[in-house]
Amino acid sequence: MRLTELVGNIPGAILQGDGSDPEITSASYDSRSAGPGSIFVAVAGFKADGHDYLKQAVLAGASAVAVQADRKQKWSSTISESPVPAVIVPDARPALARVAAALANYPARGLRTIGVTGTDGKTSVSHLLHHMLSSTGERAGLISTAECRVGDKILPDTGRMTTPEAPEVQQILSEMVGARCRWSVIEATSHGLSLHRVDECEFDIALFTNLYADHLDFHHSLEEYIAAKGRLFSMLDSAVQKDLDKTAVLNADDQASEQLRRLTDARVIKYGLNQAADVTADKIEPDGWGSRCSVRAFGIERSIRISAPGDFNVYNALAACSVAHAGRLEIDAIIDAIHTWRGAPGRMELIEEGQPFTVIVDFAHAPEALKRVLTFIRGRSAGRIIAVFGCIGERDKDRRFGMGRVAAEYADFTIVTDDNPYSEDRNAVIAEIARGLRAGGRREGHDFAVIPDRREAIAHALGMAVDGDAVLLAGKGHEREVHLPDAVYPCHDPSVARAVLRGLGYGR
Repeated sequence: MRLTELVGNIPGAILQGDGSDPEITSASYDSRSAGPGSIFVAVAGFKADGHDYLKQAVLAGASAVAVQADRKQKWSSTISESPVPAVIVPDARPALARVAAALANYPARGLRTIGVTGTDGKTSVSHLLHHMLSSTGERAGLISTAECRVGDKILPDTGRMTTPEAPEVQQILSEMVGARCRWSVIEATSHGLSLHRVDECEFDIALFTNLYADHLDFHHSLEEYIAAKGRLFSMLDSAVQKDLDKTAVLNADDQASEQLRRLTDARVIKYGLNQAADVTADKIEPDGWGSRCSVRAFGIERSIRISAPGDFNVYNALAACSVAHAGRLEIDAIIDAIHTWRGAPGRMELIEEGQPFTVIVDFAHAPEALKRVLTFIRGRSAGRIIAVFGCIGERDKDRRFGMGRVAAEYADFTIVTDDNPYSEDRNAVIAEIARGLRAGGRREGHDFAVIPDRREAIAHALGMAVDGDAVLLAGKGHEREVHLPDAVYPCHDPSVARAVLRGLGYGR
């Protein structure tokens, strides 16, 4: 695409240069990946500002650059001396999404796109929806925190923690179109929504799981956090119209749903267990590791077995049924698909190697999520609950003390360990969790231990477990590495747990 044509896709953009009109084939936000044919979009990040790397991008061969108008003091001299044209934009992040979508030929317009947002359950619901669609013969792609898929193909791990940047999102959507997918399921995190990473995804269905205060280090207030989630629903009204009615799928039992409903003119489908809803369930009973219940939706009632555990997965199943109705899918096929779903990677994942105690890996990494998982395990366990977790660095520091307090109340023994401290002192992060445990009346050496290396912590927990106990490895789920200030070590909780159990003499 020629630069002048590309600029026409960016509202408020001004082209500045010598009149040349280079062909643009890719968008870059990292100067190290800039090169001939690319436009380098200078994005102000959390640790670095792309405007400080304009010279490097030009030297790397970038055919054009895009800069943000309000950062003129950073780019004016560089642009005046630059041999390549510059595009001045009001905001670099939405401009990056526009450019990426245009260069990928707007792939989302050729897909039925489902966006999933909320505090908890986003990844699980996204994976359930992908499984549901695939099981019913609908070719689908997936973009989630745990993994990305094009049809049945799992894409290589990019090492991200949240929604990929816009160029990666649009590239994956383009691969879905190329693979003749009909649907895409996108986990829309609050970061991804706030930072315009999922702009131009042309959502047809927006799904909300639940909401409580989280990521306030980034959003600063609960109101900002809710507003970030709300962008997904307001985007329904501006998305390209396809062959489905735009639909908002909302959790009737969460009070934030009413606020989200007001943000869109789309049709609304509500699901829930306690409030009036279009899709609901009763007669919920434990059934092995999962549960069984009766689902009622739009005049249809079906008995359903959910292989994944807990009421939270009943909610996930109801959300999936709601999406199925919005997508005009056959309900009995959906019920069968939910029955065969085994859960998302690292989300309430049961580790079984023939051991006489329960081992669970879960992504719970905030106080409320940890409380919910521990409460569920308490109802299923006859023995002690041994919890292993840490807390991420460079994020909301209040959650560290809070997670310690939750463990003090709901676990019998806790091992405090690494999560991803990143640039922070691992021992300082651990100390804050331990402070929460002490505030809850727990004593180190008696009720909890500190073992920084996560692999050693997992081995210690499994080594002390006896018949009937339950061991929870929380916080990292599907992740495969621990990031310290000056090093990285491998640690995939499910793999480490299986290896330790086999080393203890268990095994299928």
